[in-house]
Amino acid sequence: MLYSRGAKQMLTKKQLELLKFIDNEVSANGVSPSFDEMKVALNLKSKSGIHRLITALEERGFIRKLAHKARALEIIKLPDLKENNSSRLKLVEQESKYSNDLNIVEFKAKSTDLPVMGKIAAGTPIEAINQVSHHISVPSEMIKNHSNHYALEIKGDSMIEAGINDGDVVVIKEQNNANNGDIVVALIEGHEATLKRFRRHGSSIALEPANSAYETRVIPDNLIEIQGRLVGLIRSY
Repeated sequence: MLYSRGAKQMLTKKQLELLKFIDNEVSANGVSPSFDEMKVALNLKSKSGIHRLITALEERGFIRKLAHKARALEIIKLPDLKENNSSRLKLVEQESKYSNDLNIVEFKAKSTDLPVMGKIAAGTPIEAINQVSHHISVPSEMIKNHSNHYALEIKGDSMIEAGINDGDVVVIKEQNNANNGDIVVALIEGHEATLKRFRRHGSSIALEPANSAYETRVIPDNLIEIQGRLVGLIRSY
């Protein structure tokens, strides 16, 4: 788990990776890297993800932008690392319903078992899977009523800029409605399931990816069934 000195703030893996890259480039070259260089170094497909990471690091007090200077980022502090070489599960929770950045919280709370209902596409929609493949433990305080929650394995990379990666497990609260900005499980025409951000436009629903390599799909609302809302995410390292 990644801590900043004297604070409870935590960094995601990508935030730490970017902070270390900037620090190394400034130390070696005397100037911070360009956004294109950062994008390549972190293997991101768009600079919008870098913008969000920079903003998050600045808000947490790790870096500072220098006014009126190009490529000017100053490292204010580096985090303390409490190393643990063993593989462990970590829980990733959304900071807010509309957040594009995710906090990483240590997985050590009292746990509850949830059914994993197969895989869900974060990319091109795949056929819906509605049979329990196995169970997974999640912190009890994360869900108020485990009977209306379930888990799905992520397949694809269309939500990576929301911190949702291929191979992650998402925790879903069952519900059949959604607010604009929610990340939802959407069933399309009764047989294709996908995880996307929900936007209503009149009688149509836009299913938005969080990856500029993918296009938003706009579908008549009578062809879409909302099956749940994202409330958390579990990642195995």
